[in-house]
Amino acid sequence: MLTLGLLTYQAQSQMIPLHQLVDQSVRQYPFLKAKQAEVSSAERRIKASRIELLPSLIVQDQYTYSTSNSLNGSFFPNEGTAISTSGGVRPTAISQASFGSFTSAVIEWRAINFGRIKANIAVAEADLQRSRVDYENEIFQHQVRTIDAYLLLLINQKLVQIQRSNLERAQTFKRVVDAGVRSGMRAGVDSSLATAEAVRARLLLLGSQQQEQVQRLRLSELAGQLQPNMQVDSMHFYTNLPSSNFLSDSISPKNPTLRLFQSQINLSTARSLATQRSGMPTISLVGVGNARGSGFSNQGDIFLANQANGLGYQVGNYLVGLVARWNLTNILRVRQDYHADQFLVERSRQLFNTQRLQITRQYQEAETQYQVALEQARQAPVQLQAARQAYNQANSRYQSGLTDLVTLLQSVVTLNRAEVDGYVATSNVWRYLLLKAAAEGDLSLFMNQVK
Repeated sequence: MLTLGLLTYQAQSQMIPLHQLVDQSVRQYPFLKAKQAEVSSAERRIKASRIELLPSLIVQDQYTYSTSNSLNGSFFPNEGTAISTSGGVRPTAISQASFGSFTSAVIEWRAINFGRIKANIAVAEADLQRSRVDYENEIFQHQVRTIDAYLLLLINQKLVQIQRSNLERAQTFKRVVDAGVRSGMRAGVDSSLATAEAVRARLLLLGSQQQEQVQRLRLSELAGQLQPNMQVDSMHFYTNLPSSNFLSDSISPKNPTLRLFQSQINLSTARSLATQRSGMPTISLVGVGNARGSGFSNQGDIFLANQANGLGYQVGNYLVGLVARWNLTNILRVRQDYHADQFLVERSRQLFNTQRLQITRQYQEAETQYQVALEQARQAPVQLQAARQAYNQANSRYQSGLTDLVTLLQSVVTLNRAEVDGYVATSNVWRYLLLKAAAEGDLSLFMNQVK
């Protein structure tokens, strides 16, 4: 007895209540971690876009070995080789080369950009907000899926118990009928019918066990780790109904799905503004410093006595200035891109309206289904009691020889269906309550009933 008590206590202690399983699923489900990584990526993109506010500084240092036919040496700038075209043309090309050196530092600060950088930062911030809302919405939807899978597992577990009891009833009945047939009190066909009913009950049990295991695996997957032996706490879902009702005239703007679509509108709007600003001019403050050395003489195209002197710097220059750049022909392309982005903004608005319409419809459907399921759950005990009475009466009449086995078996089927319908009806009330809370965008409306 002590050992049995310890095993029972351990089994109960391993049962996972609903709130604990929901928290676990949020922490461990890989797809939610992927969404969280998207948020972190968006945060980095904001930092990257703000770096555009800083001046750009480009430095280089190089040493070259080149010929000097009609030029005084080549150099390699930051993004490619630049060939000088200064100097005359020699009558005969000389293949001999000499050393040269060149270093430069260029700093440019886009002091006035007419909102281009600010618009790009706004795009990054809108994208971050969309990523965060997308993450929150995915958490919400995952919680809804997990709770619904939890309820389905509970009802499948109960159906296994019902079908197991039904099988035991059929087997007991079969033993009684077989004994009557052997004694000659019952017809042989009764034994065949009883056997068929026992087999049918076994098939129903196998089917319910299969559905239970499938649902258990599905729930454990949503929890982030496959557990074929996961045990969940039934709490009071089998016996109690929700104690209160709620109905809203309109869907709350806090609905995570609607917030996601609204954030997409904001992102599209920010991108269209950034496209518009990309056609504006840029006014920059620039500063350049450079130094150069060459193995060629400054007087004619002659080599220095010591060509290695070209590796040292011989002359330097600097430049400071104010530069205004405006690609005028780019305005035409930017204008078309801006109009294209405006259509994307309108698309986002209409998608938001479509989603709001769908959620409103889902909420009203859930309210109707909830009321019907609630009435079904209230009527289920009446159905079960009547089915039990019919079975008991049919069983008594069969034992007394006042009715045939077919009538008794029909009462068995009716009783089994009434047992199933009762628990399914109670589970449906909770599931439709969950659907209402999901459409409302507030799971506390469901979880408060659970607590």
